[in-house]
Amino acid sequence: MRTATIKRKTKETDIEVAINLDGTGAANIATGIGFFDHMLDLLARHSRIDLNVKAVGDLHIDFHHTTEDVGIALGQAVKQALGNMAGITRYAGVHMPLDETLTRVVIDISGRPFLVFKAEFPRDKIGEFDTELVREWFNAFAINAGVTLHVETLYGENSHHIAESCFKGLARALRAAVAIDPRNAGEVPSTKGQLGG
Repeated sequence: MRTATIKRKTKETDIEVAINLDGTGAANIATGIGFFDHMLDLLARHSRIDLNVKAVGDLHIDFHHTTEDVGIALGQAVKQALGNMAGITRYAGVHMPLDETLTRVVIDISGRPFLVFKAEFPRDKIGEFDTELVREWFNAFAINAGVTLHVETLYGENSHHIAESCFKGLARALRAAVAIDPRNAGEVPSTKGQLGG
């Protein structure tokens, strides 16, 4: 089983993340941030990765620390669960529509962390959630998962739809990229014989 549990505690947050890459998309999310919980729930559902997240953070200040630190912990959990990455599909890309919005997400589980994020939000907030935190979460996730990740909203007018299409797009791309490819016969999908260096 490709599973991992990460515990991260700082003066700002106390977080525990548990994942199963070969799950059914079951989710138990509690960050104290309603919109963020919704994004993580649909990430689990559409990636088919079982995800448990418990986060207690300094929400009296703002949502930044909790959002970023969950991204860090989840990225670390994905990296740990992948192990040596033998047999994975590695690359995947998807165009994710949500009503008037269309977002392209492309991932390479390369071991080389990099994020390109191009999405403009018409509003500064979705409810109480700062839209700038969407990019912060994706950056924290990509860097700590060790993946190259390109996220670009091609068009869209509704901030909720834009954010949701980014998370759903990642979910579907991640689902395909972490999948075991039977044609790889347990080999690491790289001419170097290893990923991440």
